[in-house]
Amino acid sequence: MNKSIETQIVEAEEQLRIAMLHSDVEMLDRLLASELIFTNHLGQVLSKQDDLHAHQSRLLNISKLTFSEQEIRLYQNMAITSVQIHLVGSYDGIPSDGDFRFTRVWIHSSNGMWQVIAAHSSIVS
Repeated sequence: MNKSIETQIVEAEEQLRIAMLHSDVEMLDRLLASELIFTNHLGQVLSKQDDLHAHQSRLLNISKLTFSEQEIRLYQNMAITSVQIHLVGSYDGIPSDGDFRFTRVWIHSSNGMWQVIAAHSSIVS
């Protein structure tokens, strides 16, 4: 039985959460499209390679990553998600413990996987 697209996206979001939490660069490499554009909460625009490097080099360290308030919108071979996240960790040695909102655009790639092609994060005040 085929899983619904919404179920596939929920599962992909969970795989992404676990990969981010454990800096699983191999899984992140599969979940992020090569054309990724990620605008982080500092306004920096990062590529897939930038994001993978941040995890691989331990520039980004995440010790807690809890999702809440997930919304999903489906459009043919694309999905848009909005997720609120409580994140505890550090970036370039600067500690962080707060709530963030991520908006991600997922595409169904030619290899049959869902991949993030665009993302944006902001701090929730």
